[in-house]
Amino acid sequence: MESTQTAAVEQDEAPIPAEAIVVPERGFTINRKKALIVAAFCWIGFAIMVYAVTHGMTGNFDERGLLSYRTGEALGPSGPKLIFESVRDVTALGGVFLRNLFALVAVVALLFLKLRREAFLYAATVITGWLANTGVKLLVGRERPQIVPHLTEAGGESFPSGHSFSAAVVYIGMAIAFAALSKNHTVRYTVIGFAMALSAMVAWSRVMLGVHFPSDVTAGWLGGAGWAFLAAALFYAPAKAAADSEAGKKIGPRTP
Repeated sequence: MESTQTAAVEQDEAPIPAEAIVVPERGFTINRKKALIVAAFCWIGFAIMVYAVTHGMTGNFDERGLLSYRTGEALGPSGPKLIFESVRDVTALGGVFLRNLFALVAVVALLFLKLRREAFLYAATVITGWLANTGVKLLVGRERPQIVPHLTEAGGESFPSGHSFSAAVVYIGMAIAFAALSKNHTVRYTVIGFAMALSAMVAWSRVMLGVHFPSDVTAGWLGGAGWAFLAAALFYAPAKAAADSEAGKKIGPRTP
């Protein structure tokens, strides 16, 4: 038995020597003043959408948006099946399972990179974002659209879109956290811009599937993006204090 196990690990060549992996400097912060400015613009846009929806000003915008992806008397999805499957894949990124899974993996990755401050900050952003989304849902209580057939199951209130709000919080918040890996502004803006575009795609996929009005996803995305930037500014000090505490230092890999 012993000889068999030895034979199983023999090599024709010498083992490759271990090499030290040098992790670049990290822990850079975003400009909290700029984050507050972006958050303010997003929340102003959100407030405008709430006013427009509650005063019946979005009817034409909502109808045109819902019909833009439909064709024929049955109002089925237009274009090849590949587009429809892609829309379903994109919308899944904003679903409860995948977005929470990615958020959890991101927190673990930040801890392994010894970015405890960013890990605490991101966790706080996601948790409070969920609470904020739940509260905002109660403001309007709008029913889901019935203009076109729904192409996926959806329940609950329609305004604002929970998929859109949560996707913006999770992915933009994640990009802000990982921006701490680079002090290059171009890199940071690119990462955050990509997250904003990805979350916007998740938002519009809900319209293409017929389960949300365009005004629902516009407000949801603006609210979620606004929350991600607001949390990055307001929760920075508490997250830093928690990461620097004795309990916080025990979380994550130990330094040999």
